[in-house]
Formats: sequence, structure tokens, C-alpha cells
Amino acid sequence: MCHKNNEIFQLLNQIPDPEIPVISIVELGVVRDLNIISDTEIRVTITPTYSGCPAMKQMEDDVRAILHKNGFTSVEVLMKYSPAWTTDWISDDAKIKLQKYGIAPPEESTSDKSFLKGLPKIITCPKCKSKNTKMISQFGSTACKALYRCNECLEPFDYFKCI
Repeated sequence: MCHKNNEIFQLLNQIPDPEIPVISIVELGVVRDLNIISDTEIRVTITPTYSGCPAMKQMEDDVRAILHKNGFTSVEVLMKYSPAWTTDWISDDAKIKLQKYGIAPPEESTSDKSFLKGLPKIITCPKCKSKNTKMISQFGSTACKALYRCNECLEPFDYFKCI
């Protein structure tokens, strides 16, 4: 079964995050568990990045589609809310991909709660690597990101908040 699990995780790793297409839902840490019931039945457990995330329905549909395409006729997708998703679950490879894509990845672990209190943070610009940046808005292109501007290259960028 372990070998089969790896194959399935490789399939699921092909599913891009609907909001950030350069990383997969596996790299994002959304896929939490899978249970192969039989050769044609599977249960996948996913955890939303935050309650009410609009991308979860698309992720669920994409999981079903890729598994149906690969021979699973019965696919159950379960939402697991506890423990809550955390940016600590984002893989190191995904953080590199985010930075190359122009999104500053989380720089701290979830033990840093300053962002939730609205306190400013020094965030590295993903484009020019300057630390001379300023938060423009606590919310960026999605609720899980904040909007920053680099004072050196003058480019705006999203920062993936530590949640």
C-alpha cells in the first residue's frame, strides 16, 4: 500500500493551487491523508487554508477528477478542520517557487503572531531581495496574503501571511 500511496501523492501533486498555480495542493500542505479502500475506492482528506477559502471547492473537484481519470471510480473527499491548516505545512520547495513567482513566502513559523495583531513586519522583496519594504494593506490578492511594496525597486508584491 505504501508504494500505491506514493503514486497517489504524485498524482495529487500535479494539482495546482487554484489561486497560486505554481505550487500544488500537496506542496501547500492541504492534502492531509489518504486511505485506499480498494483498487477503485479511495478517501482523501484535505484541510482548508482558512475557513471559507473559496478555492477549496475547486481543489475538491480537481482531486476527484484526477483520481477518476486514474481508475478510482469511488472518490470521497473529506474536509478536516482540526488541526487547523498552518503555513508551517507549506513545503520548502513551495516557498522557493512562491518567491520565484513573485510572492514573498512566510518568513516565520506560526509562533509569530504579530501579523494577526496588525503589527508591521520586515518582509524581503521577492523581486530584488531588499528588506526595505512596507505593508500597503493587510489583505492582498487573497485573504491569506498581505500587499507590500518594495521601497527599492518600487514593485508591489504579495506576502503569504503566517497563519
